[in-house]
Amino acid sequence: MISAVYDRARPQAEMPLSHPLVDRVFIGALVRDFYVRVRSDARLGPVFAAEIHGDWEPHLEKMTDFWCSVILKNGAYSGRPVPAHIKLKQVREEDFDVWLGHFRKTVEERCPPEVAEVFVDRAERIARSLKVAMFFRLEPPTAGAAG
Repeated sequence: MISAVYDRARPQAEMPLSHPLVDRVFIGALVRDFYVRVRSDARLGPVFAAEIHGDWEPHLEKMTDFWCSVILKNGAYSGRPVPAHIKLKQVREEDFDVWLGHFRKTVEERCPPEVAEVFVDRAERIARSLKVAMFFRLEPPTAGAAG
């Protein structure tokens, strides 16, 4: 009985998206279209420009790997997104809503609805996770603090 309750409460592993349109080439094109929007955004453009100097291609390839791992579950990405984002002191919590707006618009224009739904759902969860990591961190207790 307890095992059945535990199994229902435990998050289920996401399955790879299987759709004839969605492969690395498709995801790479989507990533590039998305970053065209981000780079031209008055708020986000300067944030990214402060971190990515010169050739954007390595970042775009890394983000293609990331999204291939998220969507296709192919293990292409081996980075650590949370530490990479925590170091960005100029990012504000509301920037994630702007990011998600550009992402939604990009996938809605490029993807059939059932594919867009998967991309947006996973992007929203990633944004929530990064916001929690960046803006809602508990400070460690100080030495000698009563507990």
